[in-house]
Amino acid sequence: GFTASIDGDGTMGQINSHTFTIGNVNSPAVSGEFKGSDFNNEKAIIIVELYKKDEWRFAVSEKGFDGGIKELLHYFGGVEEEEENETEQVKETPPVPTVQPAPTVQPVQSAPPAKPRLSLEKKLESAPELLSLAKPIKIQLEKKSLTDCVARVALVMDISGSMSQSYENGTVQEIVNKILPLAVQFDDDGQLDFWFYGTRCEKRDPVNLKNYKNAVPKSWKNIMRALGYGNNESAVMSSVITEYSKTKIPAYVIFVTDGGVSHTQSIKELLTISSKLPIFWQFVGVSGSMYGVLKKLDKLKGRYVDNANFFALDDFRKVSDDELYDRLLNEFPVWLKEIKNLGMI
Repeated sequence: GFTASIDGDGTMGQINSHTFTIGNVNSPAVSGEFKGSDFNNEKAIIIVELYKKDEWRFAVSEKGFDGGIKELLHYFGGVEEEEENETEQVKETPPVPTVQPAPTVQPVQSAPPAKPRLSLEKKLESAPELLSLAKPIKIQLEKKSLTDCVARVALVMDISGSMSQSYENGTVQEIVNKILPLAVQFDDDGQLDFWFYGTRCEKRDPVNLKNYKNAVPKSWKNIMRALGYGNNESAVMSSVITEYSKTKIPAYVIFVTDGGVSHTQSIKELLTISSKLPIFWQFVGVSGSMYGVLKKLDKLKGRYVDNANFFALDDFRKVSDDELYDRLLNEFPVWLKEIKNLGMI
């Protein structure tokens, strides 16, 4: 990224104006102007962030830091020289989780029998906008013998710079709407675990039938800026694995991205590590390209079980509900049967 800072007692709020241009003089790729009125007590700012998503791109940031250059360095994971001998800083999202699964799989005590559950139709009565999704889900549950399945459900949502249009036009909120009923069906708590990820990741409050309309907040651009405009799948995968490393019931993770996947080796390592945990990864491509290793999951060797699947959609909103749930629940029951036979749950 391109940054600026002020030494001494001054702040960005005291500057008259600042202009920047990136590119050729006659044809700038990115240009802009900042004024003191745009800031308050910030002593350092990120002006523009450079990130790679299929190709190299720029995004105007305006993110400020009251703590000056020191706080700015911490944001990017760095430290000043005098800090090197201090207590080691904890990284926000390590590329590989510190929790390593046991080298051999030990049978986990089964969860207590589930109480009789209300039908999905009955549960969705409090969210009439989602009620029409109950029937196509029910058809697939019966078809794939999942009517009694109990599982934690998670949605990992790409919020990198190239996803802006999908957030603007409501596609991302529609994705939340379509995935939530699966969590309501599978999880006794009826909650959907939720992550945003860009260059960094953030676990959000669980989504449920009371708050789902605000799962994608109006301030999503601020979240995008805070997490960085690139995409780092391995960082959020590490967070998910840590979250579910001790789960006693299956975790079904729906991972949505628009592509530009480049962390091939670390993704392979994390899929191999998590293959000895009851975690299934359903990767879904939405209006993107360059899915890299995700398109080669069936050929990925070294895993204890085949724990991942991928499919891509050109336009999420144009896919019928029947097709969507058929594809989302295609390999999950196969994996579920295998880990039961292996005594993993």
